[in-house]
Amino acid sequence: MSLLTLLPFIVLIGAMFLMTRSAKKKQQEAIEMRNQMQPGSGVRTIGGMYATVKEVNEDTVLLDAGPGVDLMFAKNAIGAVLSDDEYNRIVHGIEHDLRSDADVVPDDASSLTGTDESSDAAVSDDKPVDFGKKDAADEQADAKADEQPKKTDGGSEAK
Repeated sequence: MSLLTLLPFIVLIGAMFLMTRSAKKKQQEAIEMRNQMQPGSGVRTIGGMYATVKEVNEDTVLLDAGPGVDLMFAKNAIGAVLSDDEYNRIVHGIEHDLRSDADVVPDDASSLTGTDESSDAAVSDDKPVDFGKKDAADEQADAKADEQPKKTDGGSEAK
């Protein structure tokens, strides 16, 4: 056999080696992350549940999911160990990186309009406000349009 015939097989074996190597590397990182769990740290399971670690054993982890709710999980079921800031942001909605100089959005629109007594006086001029009502001239034009003969579709009168 020539080298040219074996080249596709060599490339295929090399690609498979590189893929398994990266998968093993990710697996080692996951094992290392799970070994770094300590009681009190926040975790996310592979099912998407957030809890705090209560106890770490050889193959299992005891999680505190809420008041009086303790759950036993396999270590492999832990998807991520979260930092304290990230856990508090997700679970409790607490933001630690708020800046005091950032724009604050108010809860109501009253502070956005900037209404004063002087601006209220300017609005209360004796100008009529249009609420979509029709004038008498508009009503007469509509009545004349209704009086005009309507076209038929060729019923019994069209003989």
